[in-house]
Amino acid sequence: MEQLRAKHLAAIADADDEAALEAVRLAALGKKGEVSLLMRELGRMSPEERQTAGPALNALKDEVNAALAARKAALGDAALAERLAAEWLDVTLPPRPRLAGTIHPISQVTEEVATIFAAMGFGVKEGPQIEDDWHNFDALNIPPEHPSRTEMDTFYMAPKADGTRHVLRTHTSPVQIRGMLEEGAPCRFICPGRVYRSDYDQTHTPMFHQVEGLAIDRAISMANLKWVLEEFCRAFFEVEGVELRFRASHFPFTEPSAEVDIRCSWTGGVLKIGEGDDWLEILGSGMIHPKVLRAGGIDPDQWQGFAFGMGIDRIAMLKYGIPDLRAFFDSDLRWLRHYGFSALEGPSAHAGLTR
Repeated sequence: MEQLRAKHLAAIADADDEAALEAVRLAALGKKGEVSLLMRELGRMSPEERQTAGPALNALKDEVNAALAARKAALGDAALAERLAAEWLDVTLPPRPRLAGTIHPISQVTEEVATIFAAMGFGVKEGPQIEDDWHNFDALNIPPEHPSRTEMDTFYMAPKADGTRHVLRTHTSPVQIRGMLEEGAPCRFICPGRVYRSDYDQTHTPMFHQVEGLAIDRAISMANLKWVLEEFCRAFFEVEGVELRFRASHFPFTEPSAEVDIRCSWTGGVLKIGEGDDWLEILGSGMIHPKVLRAGGIDPDQWQGFAFGMGIDRIAMLKYGIPDLRAFFDSDLRWLRHYGFSALEGPSAHAGLTR
């Protein structure tokens, strides 16, 4: 056994790749390996002989296995070091212009929106994309029979053992509930993020992006909402003469509710914001429903607030003249080079949104 030990440990040390190491393993511990054949001889030995040979053979087997594992790890480390040396790149070197990254329009517009609302004192909150029924529907005063809760419109996860269901969130409003429960009143924040609905055409995709916001205080009114939205549109579209039109509507989570249109023109097929005789719907808004405030842990007799929501993809299409929503998700580098933004020029309140 001492000769076998020296022989196989030397062979393991000399193995210069994993194939050679596997050959040594088979020669020692395979079905017809030398150590394995000796293990089979234990059955023919007397009890006294087995008491001596058995522990010695097991120790030899364990030592060979340990040496194999150590050599395999050493070979792996050597291969990784060789690969790292071959693929090494000095990241401190300045990039060539052709290799510079490009910011996706969705990321750009999300940053623009956050920048504008931050200048008005709004914070930013995020939440999970997989939500339970209570946060996504019940807490927002959406009844069980509401069409948005059908499987035709909403992506449901498989029910849990206790019967509870989760959904891919249909809006970022659940983040408003979580924000109210976490922060209480007064509060003021926006909630950008991905949302999911079962729809797909030129202006709808199953996954898209929204930003919703709210402000809660003791004396907030629709007048405050109107001012905030006008200031946002003026800054985002970079047009001084913005005119908004509020149309009465219905949303379960706001009362009263209003859809907001912006004055525009389509002269020559080109959209121009702030002029003309046409109107374009851009978002929904309203005063937060008392039931929603109560679900967020806020007393509606003491506090009130407004909320609004808009599609990031939609306002990106309007501002930058992108005709098809589906192109946002096609992963076409030619499209990104055409509509993308420089990674080194982020939007800021003092220097402007786009340069």
